[in-house]
Amino acid sequence: MEVQTLPHLPCVNLLGVTIDPLPLQDLLGRMEQALRENQRLLIANVNTHALNLAAEHPDFRTLLNRADIVFCDGIGVRLGAWLTGQRLPHRYTPPDWIDELCRRCRDGGHSLFFLGAKPGVAERAARILAARWPGLTIVGAQHGYFDKTPGSAENDQMVAQINAARPQVLLVGFGMPLQEEWLDANWSGLDVNVALTVGALFDYVAGEVPRPPRWMTDHGLEWLGRLLIEPGRLWRRYLVGNPLFLWRALGQRALGQRALGQRALGQRARGTKISPQSRRER
Repeated sequence: MEVQTLPHLPCVNLLGVTIDPLPLQDLLGRMEQALRENQRLLIANVNTHALNLAAEHPDFRTLLNRADIVFCDGIGVRLGAWLTGQRLPHRYTPPDWIDELCRRCRDGGHSLFFLGAKPGVAERAARILAARWPGLTIVGAQHGYFDKTPGSAENDQMVAQINAARPQVLLVGFGMPLQEEWLDANWSGLDVNVALTVGALFDYVAGEVPRPPRWMTDHGLEWLGRLLIEPGRLWRRYLVGNPLFLWRALGQRALGQRALGQRALGQRARGTKISPQSRRER
């Protein structure tokens, strides 16, 4: 199959990570292209927490830059880009567009697999979305409580279970950085077209964790709403992590380093093309 080169997009380089400034419709369109043309697409997202982790852990920064697309999932990331003289016009989070993804998968005849959250949560989210979108095919839902060590019996069994279900879209919600590390380690062995990290999506859909009010999510205050809902778990991420991220962004600006995240030669070309991989025909 011939490689299709997509239009070049200027990328934002922030704390060593290259972020693709795609509008949501373009991201969904690239996913649909990969599904139609039997290609492979690994998608990650970044918020301030992810970029703090990337700044502190070079291995995590490297695996983020190995994803085919990295999109902005946080108002703080947009602010950080602005502080460094760059522009990220789009920010979107999976809970806001899971219904649009389900609609497109249903209409295109594409199947999904949900992986993550506590036992029973992904299954409940799958039932809710299947009821909301009649005709949607969700071929599996499995919790994230298994031994994720590469080569372990439970991990190999999970990969085999996913491949046996033959999904075309895999949604992984372990939280950062586990979901990114797991997908990066297992990507070559997964027989799926599109894989996407989704954080707490299954918890939100299943009603396990409430989302902040819409006025907060629409005005860049989702982080504050989450902090109020789960202060014990998230206080350090936001009250310490957010100021630390802004300090690091200002440091990048002071150094005049706008290209900190340029992807290394030999890595997959993020934001420029989708590379086809061998995959059994459906």
